[in-house]
Amino acid sequence: MKNTLRIGAIAAASALALAACSSAPATVSTGTSAAPTTSAAANIDYKACMVSDAGGFDDGSFNQSGFEGLQRAKADLHINTATAESNSADQYAPNIAAMVAANCNLIITVGFALSQATVDAALANPTISFAIVDDLADNNFDGTTDAPNIKPLTFQTDQAAYLAGYASASATKTGTIATFGGIAYPSVTIFMDGFLAGADAYNKDAGKSVSVLGWDGANGQFTGDFDDLSKGQTAAQAFIDQGADIILPVAGPVGGGAAAAAQAAGNTWIVGVDADWTVTYPAYKDIILTSILKNIGNSVYDTIKEAVSPAGMTYTPYVGTLANGGVGIAPFADGTVSADVQAKLADLTKGIIAGTIKTTPGA
Repeated sequence: MKNTLRIGAIAAASALALAACSSAPATVSTGTSAAPTTSAAANIDYKACMVSDAGGFDDGSFNQSGFEGLQRAKADLHINTATAESNSADQYAPNIAAMVAANCNLIITVGFALSQATVDAALANPTISFAIVDDLADNNFDGTTDAPNIKPLTFQTDQAAYLAGYASASATKTGTIATFGGIAYPSVTIFMDGFLAGADAYNKDAGKSVSVLGWDGANGQFTGDFDDLSKGQTAAQAFIDQGADIILPVAGPVGGGAAAAAQAAGNTWIVGVDADWTVTYPAYKDIILTSILKNIGNSVYDTIKEAVSPAGMTYTPYVGTLANGGVGIAPFADGTVSADVQAKLADLTKGIIAGTIKTTPGA
């Protein structure tokens, strides 16, 4: 159910001209009116724009969270906005081109899959500011961002995933929990690392031997994409068949397939990612143990607020942590995690923030 955003005629023509051999942007909104205010004159002469990954802005995950941050900035800061919703990878470059043609001051791309297209556009348009979610825009791996006008928005999700893994290991009834990813990108495996490390820490503290299927810290199970819900359902069912009763899917919308399998099983919990799945996936709210929150909306909002401030945009990477509220965990389902464990999680949080607790496997 894609958002009903539609392409403006001028932006569409520009995008097609700039991307002659690529697919045209599927859903682009280049409307320039800000959120309703008492006076249109109150609008700031600044246009922040966003291009989604293939999951679209209603994915219940990182695209949706980013879009909500853009909408909040539109309402609070009285800026103009435009969006381009991608349906497939071949739309990334033309959608970014459409935002360039729409005279955006800042273009935020949502997801590491847009990295190269973002770098190419930033290099070609040095007077436009760019930001990218979940990627350092360092495609030659030399330790620096590939274009000076890109601000990376990254997240230490292993910190929050550690807490979720610890809690999950305490809550399992079968002694087996599991995780899988979409593609083995660092922004995916970082969740899996933290989850495994947290479960290992619980085993050590409690003298237990909870097994974690799907990831050993180096190798694991991946569906190969972030779109095919049936693959998530198949992966989750395989884990359920092996006795897992708590599953962490790190695969964007594919996680909805895992939730369907868990719901059908009737005795399996899901750990959500990016947003609180009791809100973004209300049909599955009764099987959500907790969610690992990547507060992408906050990073988007803060970046736009910085851009329109008197000091202007900086390109120092944003890093979301437990300390600054960039990551966190949602409330637990009633009766699943004991008060003692929750008190322990509070202590662990303090240790992670202080740097005395490492959140990677084997650390």
